[in-house]
Amino acid sequence: MSDEMRHSKALEAELITDPEELARKEAFNVVEQYRALSAMIETHLDPERPFKLRPSHLLMLHRVALDGISTYAGNYRPAGIGIGHSKHEPPAAFLVPELIEELCDYVNEQWDKKSPLHLASYVMWRLNWIHPFTDGNGRTSRAISYLVLCIKLRTLLPGKKTIPEQIEEDKTPYYSALEAADEAWLVKKVDLTAMKALLSQMLATQLLAMHADSAEGDE
Repeated sequence: MSDEMRHSKALEAELITDPEELARKEAFNVVEQYRALSAMIETHLDPERPFKLRPSHLLMLHRVALDGISTYAGNYRPAGIGIGHSKHEPPAAFLVPELIEELCDYVNEQWDKKSPLHLASYVMWRLNWIHPFTDGNGRTSRAISYLVLCIKLRTLLPGKKTIPEQIEEDKTPYYSALEAADEAWLVKKVDLTAMKALLSQMLATQLLAMHADSAEGDE
């Protein structure tokens, strides 16, 4: 499944019309979002700054990702939205704030009960399911999922091939995992088996890359 096949974007005025300029701005924003994400993780690794997932975390990382690209950067979508080549129909716009609150409540209430992979997988799926933004839903869900994973593991995970980067390189398994969770939710069942397996594999790849870099440095 190609990136375009599950891409969603509401109709809005384009801030950047030149494709090359848009590509440069998106690449710049990717770097800026990772910087903001890293700073957020480091802040909440401080024992004096206990972590609670807030809607403001999502909105802030979305704003950085879409800064200068979308007029809705850092804001929820104002209307309905569709996802190309997906059976899932995101909820109405007026439901988005409440659903985001519920997502945050779930993570916070289950923080001491569920594993890092469960919580990261839940955020990855549920945020995509809600689809709260006109654009940048995938980028934001991957950033927030990584935020939760790192803070739950109590470290800013090392390695060059981060999980968000691995997903960006090949989105097909990621889309398949989202579709599997969507199918389960049709009967009100939370089944994150496919997403947890995917994130587990990618976490191993990231850490293995870190060890490989260390070994090369010791030569």
